[in-house]
Amino acid sequence: MPLLQHDRISEIIDGKRVIVKKPELLAPAGDLEKLKIAVHYGADAVFIGGREFGLRSNAGNFSIDEMRQAVEFANGYGAKIYVTTNIFAHNENMYGLATYLKDIESAGVTGIIVADPLIIETCRQEAPKLEIHLSTQQSLSNWKAVQYWKDEGLHRVVLARETSGDEIQEMKEKVDIEIEAFIHGAMCIAYSGRCTLSNHMTARDSNRGGCCQSCRWDYDLYEVNEGEQQPLFSEGDAPFAMSPKDLKLVESIPRMIELGIDSLKIEGRMKSIHYVATVVSVYRKVIDAYCADPENFVIKREWLEELEKCANRDTATAFFEGEPTYEEQMYGVHGRKTTTDFIGLVLDYNEETKMVTLQQRNYFTKGQEVEFFGPDTENFRMTITELWDEKGMELDVARHPLQIVRFKSDIPLRPNNMMRKELVR
Repeated sequence: MPLLQHDRISEIIDGKRVIVKKPELLAPAGDLEKLKIAVHYGADAVFIGGREFGLRSNAGNFSIDEMRQAVEFANGYGAKIYVTTNIFAHNENMYGLATYLKDIESAGVTGIIVADPLIIETCRQEAPKLEIHLSTQQSLSNWKAVQYWKDEGLHRVVLARETSGDEIQEMKEKVDIEIEAFIHGAMCIAYSGRCTLSNHMTARDSNRGGCCQSCRWDYDLYEVNEGEQQPLFSEGDAPFAMSPKDLKLVESIPRMIELGIDSLKIEGRMKSIHYVATVVSVYRKVIDAYCADPENFVIKREWLEELEKCANRDTATAFFEGEPTYEEQMYGVHGRKTTTDFIGLVLDYNEETKMVTLQQRNYFTKGQEVEFFGPDTENFRMTITELWDEKGMELDVARHPLQIVRFKSDIPLRPNNMMRKELVR
């Protein structure tokens, strides 16, 4: 793959080509626990939502004090925090904006993700230390538009999910600005920022944090003929939906790195800590492996299998590798695909007694085979032969949510390692 002339992507070190312009791995976090997991599992930066001016009103979201905690934690690991302020504001949304942006700046946040020119201008005036990143809500998909926003002084643009790799290459060749692109997660049936289904069906403004994901509902379809409705589906047919498959670009990461994309973004602020840990961990390994030795890089089957262990719907490459076809849409049954259940979070490991202290996150039993994984732990399986509660009482089953239990493992574990069980199909 040819290197772009405008950017120094790689160098020859000890006779081997090495990628020196490693992209940022950007992860989602809906609350402080998810943020810490994202950083522990390898994220270079995390995007979060505040209590105001964001598009995920149902996520946990962060108070200003929690933002300070997030920044302090992330900075301790060399990671950055970005805050979404990407609503399309109405007149009533103007009030309190300046104070809010000043508070974000004072919390030590690196930058904000913005769609509305009002918020951009207010940020420049009231919180000039914040980087301004243009949100994907602006559906940016051509280099002239990228140039416009660079001329407006923005630090970074988040491209529309509908942008192809060839289009990104032209953008990088013609405009000197940071580019962020999505690599994994949900896709919208409409152009980002252009859908009003939620407004029409539930009176919830999708561009002010109220999207109810109407496109993922199940629908019955009828043909209306002379005032009479005739169902188009027979009883037992799958209902109609209009949702695209989720995005998965793990096998396209080498090309994205060679294109010089500055930030690779995982979607999913409302996803579980298991999802965040699994997806971040895989993309971290892929990025690091390619950058260390691009000429001999191969995608490992275990990485692809790992992504199937967290909750996903069907996946596709969407627009990056070319125009998607009808096969990349889900018109009927669109159940969740996963091969495992997340059942526990490691809190502590005593190397002398080999005792694991774990917080239960789902039902499991003594005698069950489980799998462990973590950022510094090779995946391994073991059978839980003995199980105790906090008081040392023997258990046959861990049935209570967030219950603290203990068992032994000959292989050392670390806090924030995770335990899961294989689903029986």
